[in-house]
Amino acid sequence: MGLRDFFGKRPAAAGTSDSFAVLDTPQLQEPLTPEQLADLQQAWAELAQAAEGSDLISLHACSRNGKRWEEDPVAVRGPAATLREFRAEGTAAETQET
Repeated sequence: MGLRDFFGKRPAAAGTSDSFAVLDTPQLQEPLTPEQLADLQQAWAELAQAAEGSDLISLHACSRNGKRWEEDPVAVRGPAATLREFRAEGTAAETQET
């Protein structure tokens, strides 16, 4: 299969137009309530605490549901949990080596 075949135009499915489909575009979101904002700030504090003492320089992530990950407490807590897990594994490995 040549490169031209790989990037070639595919036949449209039955009942669809020949134009590009608009994928999940982010919807305008309502402002966060004070409780949601407090939860988000707590999640960012947890991430900052988990990142302390690590060699983390930057963090890049993306959202899959159209909502910015920076505004989702669950998504912010995910990297924090990962950092804590790696730190726990690293200290466990260091204690086993000595």
